[in-house]
Amino acid sequence: MDKQKRIPLYQALLKHTAQKPISFHVPGHKNGKVLPEQAKNQFQQLLQLDVTELSGLDDLHAPQGAIKEAEDLLAELYQVQKSFFLVNGSTVGNLAMILAAVKEDEMVLVQRNCHKSVLNALKLAKAHPVFLEPEFNQEWGVSTGVSLETVKEAVYRFPEVKAIILTYPNYYGMVYDLGALINHAHLHNIPVLVDEAHGPHFILGNPFPASAVELGADIVVQSAHKTLPALTMGSFLHINSSRIKSTKVKEFLQILQSSSPSYLIMASLDLVRSYLAQYNQKDVQYLIKQISEFKEQLNEIQSIEVLSFPNSDGDLLRVTIQSKCHLSGFDLQQRLEKAGIYTELADPENVLFVIPLLKNNRQFPLNEALMKIKSALGDIPAAPKKLDFQLSPERITELAIGYKQMLSCENEEVPIIESAGRVCAEMVIPYPPGIPLLLTGERVTEQKLRQLIRLIESGARFQGGDALDRGMICIFKTE
Repeated sequence: MDKQKRIPLYQALLKHTAQKPISFHVPGHKNGKVLPEQAKNQFQQLLQLDVTELSGLDDLHAPQGAIKEAEDLLAELYQVQKSFFLVNGSTVGNLAMILAAVKEDEMVLVQRNCHKSVLNALKLAKAHPVFLEPEFNQEWGVSTGVSLETVKEAVYRFPEVKAIILTYPNYYGMVYDLGALINHAHLHNIPVLVDEAHGPHFILGNPFPASAVELGADIVVQSAHKTLPALTMGSFLHINSSRIKSTKVKEFLQILQSSSPSYLIMASLDLVRSYLAQYNQKDVQYLIKQISEFKEQLNEIQSIEVLSFPNSDGDLLRVTIQSKCHLSGFDLQQRLEKAGIYTELADPENVLFVIPLLKNNRQFPLNEALMKIKSALGDIPAAPKKLDFQLSPERITELAIGYKQMLSCENEEVPIIESAGRVCAEMVIPYPPGIPLLLTGERVTEQKLRQLIRLIESGARFQGGDALDRGMICIFKTE
């Protein structure tokens, strides 16, 4: 692991900066020397590292030097065939891996509670998606993962599928038996593509769940910035088999990623790879202690409950509290924000905290946060509350209108309450977490309609659904 202490790209940037270079190249801030006056204190020093493809600093799209060494170290850490730095988030990784795996009109199995970027990739590919409905946890009120039985049935019904796309873990850190799904897919020579945006730290092993990489997924995309101390948009893509050509993935990454990649983002990826590689058992024990004490203190607040993962198997860094009072999760989140506590997301029942991957004796203001949380929520009395959710009866579904057919369809706005049975002409996405409630081309069921109305009434924010605030939704004029 001594080799993993190296941070070649970051060190190359420091070496370049130490030469006190005079910039006559892009970007226009010229190593932080040309800035709006009010931004100098915050940006000037950092922007010395915000450079371009200069001698000694390599090129993301044709790496031969420091970037290549950094990506090789990443592949070595994750024990995969090839790893890529991503500067456009997991979104670009999902787009590239799906476009590399699926051609026009080819059938692909897709976990229904996937990120919108997966659906955008399928639309770009003009693929034929078959959606697999995930299991549902009644206690939490959230969708989890796809069951082995559902995958087996789908593979039996659609033996021509070219890939299966799964999400692991879900946004709340819940996992499922991904290994069994991968093994079954591989029995039929079906590549498995995994959006593991929220699990780049899983390779640390216990107490974290197994990583999709070590479980044998063929391509895995991870958002390093979500749980590791990387800059926003910094992500990884790992090639873990030869079922999909790495050259094809690289081709799409070159098409989709910026031709002027951020050296700040890439340097942060180099740094967090080393950070992760040097995480040891003392760090793990310290982290467990900090999070356990945080959860114990939260559980003393009568208006909330800290949820436990089924079979105690889930991401330690995710702490979900559920309302035990008359307030919704959105209401609790608003109270917390007024106290200066900003959480990852809220839903009608829950609020999600994402804890940093702390190392031994590294300080984070958990105790200060607890005082503010108790002040914000401690005076709310508990009240009886019953969660009532209805599951979709269909475990395997297809779009009512395919991507190619959509191009010739007209659409119109109708009142939301009249949309059941019609075909949705837009993605309606509660954000976060960015998982579409309604898909473009999907028929609006009574269940989905009730969920949408409940989210609107609870105060959810949406991407798409531009007319929702007027009580309207866009549907295709097909009937």
